[in-house]
Order: sequence, then C-alpha cells, then structure tokens
Amino acid sequence: MKKFQLTNHTLQRGLKVFSLLSIFFLILNCYSFTGSSLSPETKTIEIRDFPNNAPLMNASLSQEFSTAIQNRFLQRTTLKGTKEKPDILIEGEITDYSITPTTISSSVNAPGGNIQAAQNKLTITVRVHYENNVPNEESKSFDRTYSDEAVFSSDLDINTIETSQVKVVNERIINKIFNDIVANW
Repeated sequence: MKKFQLTNHTLQRGLKVFSLLSIFFLILNCYSFTGSSLSPETKTIEIRDFPNNAPLMNASLSQEFSTAIQNRFLQRTTLKGTKEKPDILIEGEITDYSITPTTISSSVNAPGGNIQAAQNKLTITVRVHYENNVPNEESKSFDRTYSDEAVFSSDLDINTIETSQVKVVNERIINKIFNDIVANW
C-alpha cells in the first residue's frame, strides 16, 4: 500500500489554486455582472421611429432599424413602453447609408486591364438623441452618432447580400447604443 505524502511542491500548488479561487470569489462578490446602470426608478421608455434621411435610400431600413432597437430594449430590460412622460426617450435618424467599393482588382489577362471592385462596403450611420428624465439623472442624456460597416465580396449579388448585411450592421449599431445607455461599462 502506498502512503500519501504531502510534499512541498504539492502544498505550493494547492496554495496557488486556493489563492486563485479566493481572488475569483472576491471579485465576484465585489462586482455585479448584471451590468445595468439603469436606476431602480427607471421604469418606462419611449423609442420613436428612426426615419431614413440618408441620400441613398433603402426602403425598409427605417422600419427594420426602428423595430430592432425597440425589441432590444423591451426584451432585454424590464422597461415598459409608453408614449406619455417616459423615463427614457430614444429618438434619432439614419443619416447615411452607402455601398462603396473598398478593394479594387484588375484583370491582367484582359486588354487594357479591366478594373473592378473586389469588395464592397456597406456603411450605416445613425444619429441618436437619448434623454434620461429620471430626477437627478438628467446628466446621463446625450446626442451621439453611431456608425458601422460590413465588407462583402463584389461577386455576390448586391440585392441578395444587402438584406443580410443591413441586419448585421444594424445589430452592431444597436449593440453600441444599448451598451451606452444600459450597460455599466
């Protein structure tokens, strides 16, 4: 039968593990991972439609963005939607929507070397007005512009890829807005 012996090495390893676990639990107790910076007094929200005022028009962009941002706040917070005296008001407009070539390729076999876009970039920019009407929290209000983009191959049909890329870019912009208003980063 083999006897169990505590060696100096075993004790040091156990002490390291114990120390790391202690630090982890200390951090867990000191920091809340809920991340919400909304006060308990904040109960209602109004999110108005975001009109598309960009020079290049996408017919469904305004409705898609407005619906997605409303869903984000109503599904991921305890806030209730209202049209009368909201604690939080979010409104704004889509100010830019563009699809531009980002990478140029040229065919070396073609006479004169045909130049074409190898990749396109979809960019959406949104101006946001956030108003916090909770007493003593008015200083949290802001006006900011958010922008994001998605790059995709120019070989893909623009009409097919545009819908999915708009959804991706909208999601990124809404994440930024949500984090600036709700998350305690």
